[in-house]
Amino acid sequence: MNKIDELTINTIRILSIEQVQKANSGHPGMPMGSAPMAYTLWSKYLKHSPKNPKWAGRDRFILSAGHGSALLYSLLHLFGYGLTIDDLKNFRQWQSKTPGHPEYGHTAGVEITTGPLGQGISNAVGMAIAETYMASKFNRPGYNIVDNYTYVIAGDGCLMEGISSEACSLAGTLKLGKLIALYDSNNISIEGGIDIAFTEDVGLRFEAYGWQVLKVEDGNDIDEISKAIEKAKSEKEKPSLIIVKTVIGYGCPERQGKASAHGEPLGEDNIKETKKFLGWDYEEEFYVPDEVRKNMEEIKSKLANEEEKWNELFENYRKEYPDLAEEWDKWHSSKLPVDLLNDEGLWNFKLKTATRSSSGEILNYLVKMIPNLIGGSADLAPSTKTYTKGRGDYSSENRGGSNFHFGVREHAMGAIANGIAAYGGLIPYVSTFLVFSDYMKGAIRLSALMKLPVIYVFTHDSIGVGEDGPTHEPIEHLTMLRSIPNMTVIRPADSKEVAAAWCYALNKKDGPTALILTRQNLPVYEESSKDALRGGYILCDADNGNPDIILMASGSEVRLVYEAYKQLKDKGINARVVSMPAMEIFDKQSEEYKKSVLPDDVRARIAVEAASPLSWYKYTGIDGKIIGIDHFGASAPGDILFKEFGFTVENVVEKALELLKK
Repeated sequence: MNKIDELTINTIRILSIEQVQKANSGHPGMPMGSAPMAYTLWSKYLKHSPKNPKWAGRDRFILSAGHGSALLYSLLHLFGYGLTIDDLKNFRQWQSKTPGHPEYGHTAGVEITTGPLGQGISNAVGMAIAETYMASKFNRPGYNIVDNYTYVIAGDGCLMEGISSEACSLAGTLKLGKLIALYDSNNISIEGGIDIAFTEDVGLRFEAYGWQVLKVEDGNDIDEISKAIEKAKSEKEKPSLIIVKTVIGYGCPERQGKASAHGEPLGEDNIKETKKFLGWDYEEEFYVPDEVRKNMEEIKSKLANEEEKWNELFENYRKEYPDLAEEWDKWHSSKLPVDLLNDEGLWNFKLKTATRSSSGEILNYLVKMIPNLIGGSADLAPSTKTYTKGRGDYSSENRGGSNFHFGVREHAMGAIANGIAAYGGLIPYVSTFLVFSDYMKGAIRLSALMKLPVIYVFTHDSIGVGEDGPTHEPIEHLTMLRSIPNMTVIRPADSKEVAAAWCYALNKKDGPTALILTRQNLPVYEESSKDALRGGYILCDADNGNPDIILMASGSEVRLVYEAYKQLKDKGINARVVSMPAMEIFDKQSEEYKKSVLPDDVRARIAVEAASPLSWYKYTGIDGKIIGIDHFGASAPGDILFKEFGFTVENVVEKALELLKK
């Protein structure tokens, strides 16, 4: 290692531990041990553009061990991504650009939000998939417009998490040769040595997955790290895991190699000893030596050349392949290539089928107009109706296939979709049964936190699943999904509302959408319309427009209140039926509109949904009633369960009459 490399690496270490110390909070140990591999990667191999962090031709870097965020912020500062010394000093503080864990869309140069362990390396699989798909679509001889690597730094914790096993297994199956993970193997977790819970041979596990496994015995040996990265890049058929043996807290004589180095400030005395150990002769805090600044300028100059070469290549590509270049622009635009709100074909679907089936028909219609809409299922596409015809299956042999087979890996599927969405150019959807959204909650939450437009298609949405029994009948899941900030949950009542759901989901660019669909067949309502795009609307009303009672429902239960409305009318009772497919959308409407649908002076209200009632109290008020489920389901034909649990027209009418007697 030459002196300037050593000095730059130590600068990264010192900046990192000083961030943590000033905040009196954070994780100094990982940055201290991983600084050599991070610097080697960023300075010699990572193709990136500090002046243009979103440059399409860049390699992607993910710090899966997101607790080591001080390492990433030190790199971003030194490489000129706009983070100042003051930003480093504000580490973990209110409204700073340097939050406790890296946040996508918040700090320039952060490719994905990490911190929940295992998510980052799983996101990386999605990015690597996206690279191969985009390359198959756009690259032409002499024009490798899409040609980037996805690099990850992951730790012991990331590889303990089950999600990483799911994702890395799939990565091996798909032969994602441009995915390279550097494993910060320091044998320490919060509770002590990892041998108390993690004694497996990680290398053998990854070899079994189909990865190339390389080892660097000394995490400070940047020459060996370089050789390993070069060997990883030369392997085109397998993703690579580079196991780098590091010492957590390296440089701190009192803490290195100990669990105490992981998640607490070193303390002023230990920082002094660390600086002494590293030969750091500068007294000023948060200091970057002039030699390091000069070194970084030289590196940044080389990086700028990479982007310039790509820009020139793309301009020539645009001249030779103008149609493809135009398609590229469309795929990377925030606007859809078609106005779905005014597309007559979309609104002509009037199918008396299960909403999962009408969704499948609509999806196959949409992909003809929106070719970058891609996705698949966790081994359930025949049931979720998410297979698109004539578009092929994505695999190691067919990178251009648009149907993805994730296997029974729900959690990884969600994280991979996040990676695909963050990569750019593609609109991912994923699907499984609603009850299995439990398995992917961590990834769903991160979709919402990052405001990524991932579309989740959840079918088999209620006790209508029937004979499959309580293990497969979602009860609390709608409430769970609705409770996630920035998540839009849409439970359509018929095929026209399904069309509205897809229209909304595809036009939403600042967060995920969950489509909640039935297995059982549903009618089509003449009165249903594009008004579903407002989240809730009057499906049918009292003749005089002045209802005595409001009947509300979503999805399959709209049929119950619709029929109850007719029976109440025969009894001389004026009712209003409100279809409420999406509470989040309805709540964002104007007060005037909301009160026109749910007027304050009509306090007799009933909500019906075959799920937990918790979502509905804000609409029914203290005088209303909710017909819901506060217990698990049972195994029996769906129509029997609906009857036994009170989801009948007769029960709705009875509850309405009881309310009106008060």
